[in-house]
Amino acid sequence: MRPFLFRIKVAICFLLLLLTMACGRRKEGDRVRAVYYWNTTFRIDSLKRDFLDRHQIGKIYVRYFDVVPDESGGFPMPNATIRIDSVPADLNREIVPVVFILPDALDCDRRRLADMILRRVKQMSETHGMGTVTELQIDCDWTRSTRDDFFDLMQSLKDMTAKDGITLSSTIRLHQLAGSPPPADKGVLMVYNTGDMRDIGKEKPILDPDDVMPYLKYIKDYPLPLVSAYPIYRWDLLFRNGEFVDIMHSDDDLPVLQSDSIVVRQPSITDIIRCRREIESRRLECADEIILFDLNNFNIKRYDKQNFEDIFN
Repeated sequence: MRPFLFRIKVAICFLLLLLTMACGRRKEGDRVRAVYYWNTTFRIDSLKRDFLDRHQIGKIYVRYFDVVPDESGGFPMPNATIRIDSVPADLNREIVPVVFILPDALDCDRRRLADMILRRVKQMSETHGMGTVTELQIDCDWTRSTRDDFFDLMQSLKDMTAKDGITLSSTIRLHQLAGSPPPADKGVLMVYNTGDMRDIGKEKPILDPDDVMPYLKYIKDYPLPLVSAYPIYRWDLLFRNGEFVDIMHSDDDLPVLQSDSIVVRQPSITDIIRCRREIESRRLECADEIILFDLNNFNIKRYDKQNFEDIFN
């Protein structure tokens, strides 16, 4: 009788272990699939619409405008505001406004700047039928010297957005994981631009797992809810005599000499998936939302449809 009871206990323990593992594993259907939209004109054509539908994209993070210093020394001003052609009535996706802020623009009355940003974002969303603002994202490559100013701005924004029931999110670059987080409700870990594009010998400047790994020791205890964003873009880099000139955005974008080199840099699906798995193995929460940077027709055509599913899954 005892051996029988022992086998029953072993079976129960095994079932409990399987149940625990199943509960801890993130279900594919629970993940939010999202994209960034970084072009200067918002237009959802048939190719983009097919991509959104096919891959069940639920959120679109749209860059509304940049905030830059005023060259005459006045108050910071919006720049490169997106032009919104039209928003399909049946788009049925959450639109998250994103505002990119240059660190040099933080030397001002930051509460006034926060008020200006929030008012302008809500006005643009209402005017162009982008839906009610439920989340606002701020993108800024702050460093030690601009950290306090950026955090001050974010605290003002957090106070204001909380009154309106708006989630405030902030992009988090890998190097920023080592410090304290900005005042925000959520962070988006930018898993791209990990290397120096100006180095012609750097073959993976957009995403290199070897560059990502050293920062992941900070991710488990980073005291801010985190989701993650991954690259699907490429760079065409112009080098002259081995020296970096610029990024080429089109064939006739820059004068090209016969002796120049145009180097193409593009992240591999293997590297994207490896980084995603390494991050999620340390912090499963990062799988709650997977964001691709960014949505445009060139990037959609760059990979196979199954490649995108592999990234999301």
